Amino acid sequence: MSNSKEIFITPQKQIPQLSIGLLGYAFMGKAHTNAYKKIPYIFNPAPAFPNLEMICGLPITDLAAAAQQYGFRTYSPDWHTLVEDPAIQVLDNCGPNALHAPVSIAAVNAGKNVICEKPLALNAEEAKTMWDAAKKAGVHTMTGFAYRFVPALCLARQLIQSGKLGKIYHYRAQYLQDWGLAVANTPFTWKYSKKMAGSGSVGDLGSHIIDMGRFLVGEYKSVQATTHTFLSSRTTVNNGEFGEVDVDDTFAAIAEFENGAIATLEASRFAAGRKNSQCIEINGEKGSLCFNLERINELEVYLAEENSIGTHGFQTVLVTEPQYPWIKNWWPAGHVIGWEHIFIHEIAHFLGCVVNNTPVGPDGATFYDGYRAAVVCDAILESADSRRVVDLHFEA
Repeated sequence: MSNSKEIFITPQKQIPQLSIGLLGYAFMGKAHTNAYKKIPYIFNPAPAFPNLEMICGLPITDLAAAAQQYGFRTYSPDWHTLVEDPAIQVLDNCGPNALHAPVSIAAVNAGKNVICEKPLALNAEEAKTMWDAAKKAGVHTMTGFAYRFVPALCLARQLIQSGKLGKIYHYRAQYLQDWGLAVANTPFTWKYSKKMAGSGSVGDLGSHIIDMGRFLVGEYKSVQATTHTFLSSRTTVNNGEFGEVDVDDTFAAIAEFENGAIATLEASRFAAGRKNSQCIEINGEKGSLCFNLERINELEVYLAEENSIGTHGFQTVLVTEPQYPWIKNWWPAGHVIGWEHIFIHEIAHFLGCVVNNTPVGPDGATFYDGYRAAVVCDAILESADSRRVVDLHFEA
């Protein structure tokens, strides 16, 4: 007779529990769900135990299957049900951009803490209403600029803030993908509609590198930009008809920071061979930093005064030692982490802020950070339309 016993795992009683409601079960919904499911056993102790309460989304034909696959207790096709459920403490908004403002505002007005994917809203005016509602409600909110939680970029921020690079002169950032190319046969979706998305490459990809500029360098002062749409229509999935594309496929911009640094920003969904290429370079008076998202565990560092090998080039730092940001929660040195892990960091940070009543920023992006990025996005579109430099103005 076997002496083995079954062990039934229950939520850790020594840590707080938070009930989660999720809007959207596609790409981002899957990434966020993965984070919720891993937080309880990756962090010791975990900041909170997330109970997956309800998931919402369309089409309804796939919703029940998504709820079962992801492990949510219940589901509904109507986001109002999500907002009105008193059991839900955190609403995670991974819906289309057009649903960011109405759902998030309703949720904070109902007293819920809200994570909302980027771009925060269709435009800066709408983003400002979200920030105002969050301030009034006094709840915790976060904009989904997840790359703030890449260990290599956290290390870059530490180096810059320590003064090791001295005065910053340049910030160069590209975010390139190729799924928009005609040969990719990507059908018309909400991402090609201004009414549903607000913008194209500017909000979809550009908002990430815009926020990263604020995270690493400082506040923007002005911007001059150009945009272009390469394909003006795309076929729809269901009936083969054409949908009009009224957003940008690519943009390029020159920006000035308040501290005098100069930025070049570029994003495209038409860069053949680039699947998820985000490259950042920062040049200062005492050194430089380089980062490539496709080599997520590495940071290239050149510090003129601390060049340990006596050469004049960059050194590649493998950011997997336990002293680097977030890494102590993972594997032994040299055992790399991947793209999905940054959402685990991001959401763990947010849950910790909720249960401990601590600020989301400056490490995480608040709704105010989302608003600031939206102002820059709007200015890029305005500059491209007017063919002039646009000075930036932010409301408190």
